[in-house]
Amino acid sequence: MPGLHIQDLEAAINWWRERRPSQDGLIACDEVLALAEIYADMVYRRHTHLPQTRLKPTALSAWLAWYATTPDAPCIAICSTTQGDAVCKGCGRSFDEIQDWTVMDPFEKRAVWHRIIHEQTAWRFNRYAERARSPSQDEVVA
Repeated sequence: MPGLHIQDLEAAINWWRERRPSQDGLIACDEVLALAEIYADMVYRRHTHLPQTRLKPTALSAWLAWYATTPDAPCIAICSTTQGDAVCKGCGRSFDEIQDWTVMDPFEKRAVWHRIIHEQTAWRFNRYAERARSPSQDEVVA
């Protein structure tokens, strides 16, 4: 069963810290506190994954809010599975992952994202990387 990866947890904590900074420099917002509790336990136990069932409602809600800001699919509109490849050269997902993407939950999708980012073999990470960038990452030429 896919779960929460510590890198996603770190990203969610930082996202919330940016959006709701501490007013006094000491006490974090409720979302950061909920996520930080999980993070501390994972670091203490040297775990990189946590089953999603272990997330308390506040932490789950905070993580899902961060997740909603991430790119949904790794697709770069170059799909080699339509030509019979078992794994897409464009995005790095398997044929089954592409077919099941719309019914996957956020934790399953993030597990796929972590795998393809770790492998770095898909074209989205090299010759067609510009297609994978969001508009905010592109420089605006006046």
